[in-house]
Amino acid sequence: MAKIEKGTWVEIERVVLQPAERAQNLPEDTKKTPYLMRLSGFLTADAEIGDEVTVKSLIGRKHQGMLKVVNPSYNHSFGPTMAELLDIGIDEEEA
Repeated sequence: MAKIEKGTWVEIERVVLQPAERAQNLPEDTKKTPYLMRLSGFLTADAEIGDEVTVKSLIGRKHQGMLKVVNPSYNHSFGPTMAELLDIGIDEEEA
């Protein structure tokens, strides 16, 4: 595997709660999975994907976790277009 250099923007993952530690009022399928944290920051030392690493966040805090992604990006959206919402406001302007 290739070394990722200190100072590279990466994403780490850490288990915050094991399934047994989670609230009992959760849905069954949710209770069976660990509660994970994903966080981006700058590597504090050279590492490889899968290593336990420390990163420094944008506000200067240090966090530890498993190195998962190099140069992570955002891939969320507000979902597919809803035709029912496209003409909101247009009817009011025409009145």
